[in-house]
Amino acid sequence: MAMPVMQNKTSKFQRKWLILASVAMGIFLSTIDGSIVNIALPSLVADLKTDFATVQWVVLAYLLINVTLMLGVGRLADMIGKKYLYSIGFVVFTIGSVLCGLSSTIFMLITCRVFQAFGAVLMAALGTAIVTEAFPPEERGKALGINGLMVSLGIISGPTFGGLILGALSWHWIFFVNLPIGIIGIFMVTRFVPNSRPPGGQRFDFLGAATLFIGLLLLLVGLTIGQNSSFADLSVLGLFAGSLVFLAGFVLIELRIEQPMIDLRLFQNALFSVNLVTGFLTFVAGSGSALLMPFFLEGVLGYDPVKTGLTLAVIPLATGIVAPLAGSLSDRFGSRPLTVVGLAILFSGYIAVSTLDQTVTQLGYILRFLPVGIGIGFFQSPNNSAIMGAAPRARLGVASGLLAITRTLGQTTGIAVIGALWASQVSLRAGGAAIRMTLETTSSTTATVNAPAAAQVGGLHVTLLTLVGVICFALLFSLWAFWTERVKRRTVANVPAE
Repeated sequence: MAMPVMQNKTSKFQRKWLILASVAMGIFLSTIDGSIVNIALPSLVADLKTDFATVQWVVLAYLLINVTLMLGVGRLADMIGKKYLYSIGFVVFTIGSVLCGLSSTIFMLITCRVFQAFGAVLMAALGTAIVTEAFPPEERGKALGINGLMVSLGIISGPTFGGLILGALSWHWIFFVNLPIGIIGIFMVTRFVPNSRPPGGQRFDFLGAATLFIGLLLLLVGLTIGQNSSFADLSVLGLFAGSLVFLAGFVLIELRIEQPMIDLRLFQNALFSVNLVTGFLTFVAGSGSALLMPFFLEGVLGYDPVKTGLTLAVIPLATGIVAPLAGSLSDRFGSRPLTVVGLAILFSGYIAVSTLDQTVTQLGYILRFLPVGIGIGFFQSPNNSAIMGAAPRARLGVASGLLAITRTLGQTTGIAVIGALWASQVSLRAGGAAIRMTLETTSSTTATVNAPAAAQVGGLHVTLLTLVGVICFALLFSLWAFWTERVKRRTVANVPAE
């Protein structure tokens, strides 16, 4: 009788890794798709005979759908099951990719990108929850670390694959390339992801979902318009005020409804709340610095696009190598010590990065940013594992959606606010002249700014020191949580048993 037991254990062992591979396919597909589409924007402007302001909506429409629907999808998955929605997401994303490739006008392409985004949001919101369910708590960090590795591979390979495709074929093929990966992913999800059914009798909070959707939409549109004009503009301030009203209304609805979309009691868990906030702050800093570095490397140091692309790969490469290791270590020693270590390394890295100037060498740049990539790798996997581990099993979909939305909102906020801060600082040092930032991509990245190099570096120093402050706050917040949890454990340990 020993042999069947061993075979059953082996099948369970293999199954969880096959589930991880199925989810990783979706993560890689969505990550590389974003990189490739950004690269193709100049080609889209020329081929579809449009302007850059219009073609930006190929990216923005996709982003808006992802952020605004993420939490609703997470709640729906907790009600009807994750496999069903994740499978639909893969199918919709794959069909949407083909439709995008067949588009002949810019408005047709934007419409198809919206359709594609509905599939992407189903995958992005639920992938982490599916992996969390598949692995035991003692292996969760390692599994989520491998997810982080797939994100890094997508970021690194996107510009390379995109450049090769655009060099040999038309822009249509950056979407068609998703078809074979999508077909394989659909098969793997259908075959290997278990169909766990949650208990029935649950109701979807349509009023809360609609209120949250409007609040997030107003916030994102305000950030987008503010980045291109001014955050002091009355229309932008009106959008932010409207967003605040609807988000406050959403909280009131969730507190009063019997079956809310988000159980706000989740935020009573300090581990859950602190990790969401610190995760948001690291994405603000990371996306802000990622936006500025092409301008520094090409506009100040005079690097060509290929050299710039290779130099920028230091962060995702370091993150991808460290993330699985950090996840495994968090399984042994707990997530909080690893997140503190990661933020401390990240803090030291941004202090080093803030010393960049016109004389820095490529090696000097890499050595400054290497701790940033290592710090992100040490922080993200344990942080994600802690968030998912703190959520009850019946709320894993919502927790996964919250994790995804903090990432996307952090990136959006970082690009908008940090980009605007840098532009204003450069303008101040350039004699008050308006700064025109142009970010175009061919084989990798081409960045131009109509300001002297000294003004750009001066503005960069102020902006990077601001990012140092952001990471410092995240580190202090995480240290406070670490100390609080330690004191709580000691108190519990000293309470005599009755």
